[in-house]
Parts: sequence; structure tokens; C-alpha cells
Amino acid sequence: MSGIPAFDPRLIPVASTDQHLPQVHSEHLLGQALRQRFANPPAWSPEFHSDARSIQRSPVPAAVLVPLVMRQEPMVLLTERTTRMSSHSGQVAFPGGKADADDADLQATALREAEEEIGLNSRFVEIIGNLPIYTTVTAFEVTPVVALVEPGFVVTPNPIEVASVFEVPLAFLMNPANHRRHVVHWQGERREWLSMPYQDADDERFIWGATAAMLRNLYSFLRVPL
Repeated sequence: MSGIPAFDPRLIPVASTDQHLPQVHSEHLLGQALRQRFANPPAWSPEFHSDARSIQRSPVPAAVLVPLVMRQEPMVLLTERTTRMSSHSGQVAFPGGKADADDADLQATALREAEEEIGLNSRFVEIIGNLPIYTTVTAFEVTPVVALVEPGFVVTPNPIEVASVFEVPLAFLMNPANHRRHVVHWQGERREWLSMPYQDADDERFIWGATAAMLRNLYSFLRVPL
């Protein structure tokens, strides 16, 4: 539902949370455990595949980088898009965008977009695998490219696209007690989505829509026993 005009997800009541589900154990969020999980993935199915479409067009291949910063406490690097963007303006997102003809593959797309949007140098980035494609409300077929990021990088946000760059603890996002479910009837349809609001020192970071769905799929991938 991201990108729907005149739709404010913060105003929609919470229908439920998933606090009854187990959180991913902290030892499974460390670098080597994450490498092993993507190198030898379990049998699993993503919970979320797409948003309700608001734009009818042929799907556009795209990729985002899911940067897991390997600090003492692993963190997820996220951006807040500027309000001037034509789609998903003002929303929390992973760095990413549509594939270019010159990109070798979608992993190359994710790396290029991360460098263009936030100045993340690829020498700090170790790609460990992809999550299943997620189709957004704006008809982008997004491949989430998961990567371990070595601390020491410097971010330089592109002021046209990115209002801010921030980090959220991976453990917070991999705890389903923080996954809130919302339901609303909008434009004649029943729509459901997740939000994962995180309060940092500056503001509440309202993670929802496609970004929350992809994080939930990462949770589903990591929680399955090997």
C-alpha cells in the first residue's frame, strides 16, 4: 500500500501484534551464522509477496540492499526518502531502485543504488544472498539483496532522494512482538500490512509497507530451524 495518495498509515489502528511468535535468537544474527544460513538455506516460504497494486503497468525489475551492519549489536541500515520523491515519498526504505541496462545483475543494481543514494562504498559490503522478489504497489519487482556491512563506512546521502540515514537494531526487527498488523478498507478493497515503528534518539521511524514486509520475510527465513 506504500505510495497510495492521501493515505496515512500512522492513523490506522493496530489490529494485532505477533508477540505469540518466537524471536530470532541473538546468536543467529551474528555474521557467521547469517553467512551459513544463506549458504545452506532451509525449506521455507515468504509470508509476503506483494502490495495491492495502484499502478497498472508491466512490472519493472528493481533491487534494494538490505545492509546488516556488523557492529557489536548488529544493526539494519535504513533511509528515509525525501518528500519530493515521485513514489514512496517520506517513507522508510532500503537503499535501492530500478535495474539499469548496464548492471551486471540485480546484486550489482543494489550496490550501485546504495552508493548513489547514501554513498555506501562497496568495499565495506559483503553480499550473502537474496530474498524472494517482492512486488510493490508501484509495480516494481524488487529483489532484496542481503549484505553484511563492515563498520567504518561513511554515508553521504543524496539530498534529492534521501532525507536521513539511520540504523535500527536487527534484534528489534527480528522480534515479532514488534510487528504490528493493520487492516483498512481503502478504495473498495480490504488491505492489510505490517508496521514496525522504532523510536530512536531523534524521532519515531515508522517502518511499514514493502520495507516491513521484506523484513518480515527475513524474519521468516531466519526463524526456520535447520
